Amino acid sequence: MKIDEMRDHSLHELQARIEELRIELFNLRFQKAKNLLDRTDRIRIAKREIARILTIIKEKELKA
Repeated sequence: MKIDEMRDHSLHELQARIEELRIELFNLRFQKAKNLLDRTDRIRIAKREIARILTIIKEKELKA
């Protein structure tokens, strides 16, 4: 998801997306520990998306 698309979502939707990504990140780390993960870059991508969403949430809180 692009950052402009993320900015259009509400805080509730962004927080729900963070929860989804955190669960996905947990599962990816678990798969990596068991050597089942073939694309380890997915962990980095999930972490970056979480950081982007947290940044957008902070921006929205400061504007309000």
